[in-house]
Amino acid sequence: MVTRKELYDKCVRILSEKGFSENCGNEVSWVFQDVLGEKNICLSSGGVISREQEEKIVSVIERRSEGYPLQYLLGEWEFYGMRFKVGEGVLIPRQDTETLVDVVVNKYKNSDSLTLVDLCSGSGCIALALEKQLDCERICCVEKSEKAVGYLRENIAVHGSIAEVFVGDVLDDGLREKIPQADVIVCNPPYLTREDMEHLQREVTFEPETALYGGDDGLDFYREIVRRWKGRLKAGGGLAFEIGMGQEDEVMRLMIQHGFLNVRCRKDLCGINRCVIGEYPGNTM
Repeated sequence: MVTRKELYDKCVRILSEKGFSENCGNEVSWVFQDVLGEKNICLSSGGVISREQEEKIVSVIERRSEGYPLQYLLGEWEFYGMRFKVGEGVLIPRQDTETLVDVVVNKYKNSDSLTLVDLCSGSGCIALALEKQLDCERICCVEKSEKAVGYLRENIAVHGSIAEVFVGDVLDDGLREKIPQADVIVCNPPYLTREDMEHLQREVTFEPETALYGGDDGLDFYREIVRRWKGRLKAGGGLAFEIGMGQEDEVMRLMIQHGFLNVRCRKDLCGINRCVIGEYPGNTM
């Protein structure tokens, strides 16, 4: 058996040698916490690790050193103060996306009995975070990937959510007609360009391409969702998107062209325009 400190140092070296210099200490600590089932890890030289625990920790760290996402290895990740189950086939929740939640919460925090629709729902992190912060009477999550739907249903159960799952493509007009009129529609669509897809970080290549690629210019889903889904908004209802870097002008222009009012963008914590939101004045169905 080895001490906790010895194993910790060994794992940090494994990651450091593969170029994980910035956050390897934290990543090793998170793996320790997951395998040992402890919230706080004591690295006292007197603390020992069993052979079975050592082998499991080293196995996870070696897989991580190959670029495999830590979130998938741990099986869950935190988003907006909540834990979400994740794995291969579902997009990993990111801190950038919390900007979208912040914007919607600030706009609707004084509203009652909201009907919320989450398109391209994935793990459900956006919808369930909003449910916790807002007064929602009904929540509809739309997702087409069967793998992602599995995690979505699991997260709904874990958090005791009222959310309903609609399995299908957001571009399917038949599915759209099954969704109730909404006070707010939120969406983090695939928005990477063809060029982006050719230069992905290694760990991102393990995530589903269908949740990443948004067409040659990254805007395919924005065009279709604005056109197809504006009619599912109640009069004055809001549509809020996450966007990629530099996409704000095109997405805002698109929404204005389709009759949205008070269209504006918001920056994330890094100062990058990350969210566009607007209001639709009336139902054109």
